[in-house]
Amino acid sequence: MIAWTIRLACIFYVIAVAQILRRRPARVYWIIGCALYLAHVAAAFQYAYHWSHEFAVQEIARQTEALFGMNWGGGVWFNYAFTAVWAADALWWLIAAQSRAERPGWVGIAMHSFMAFMFVNGAIVFPLMTVLQDRP
Repeated sequence: MIAWTIRLACIFYVIAVAQILRRRPARVYWIIGCALYLAHVAAAFQYAYHWSHEFAVQEIARQTEALFGMNWGGGVWFNYAFTAVWAADALWWLIAAQSRAERPGWVGIAMHSFMAFMFVNGAIVFPLMTVLQDRP
């Protein structure tokens, strides 16, 4: 469940961004993607981290050290920020679409830049580095 919810969230994120770039309706894709991402977070905390922030920090530190040689669990805070940003934006779009549409352009650019950075690291860098490390 952990893997499939994030895969589906990524798919809906990409569809939503593509729709936004083409100036087509994207709200439903954005909100569904966010809901799937929140399901991913819940599944990860239930099955991988046992609802322990401390364990999540330790596990992320272990993964970061294995991949980059740096024992640092602070990445969990980037994950929390990502969760807050996407959830807040999806909620904003759900309850006040006009207000969201009128936000300054830099807000959307900053948000999408951060989210793309997180998706690239979570969906490409960490998995790829893990695969490469497992090679003989």
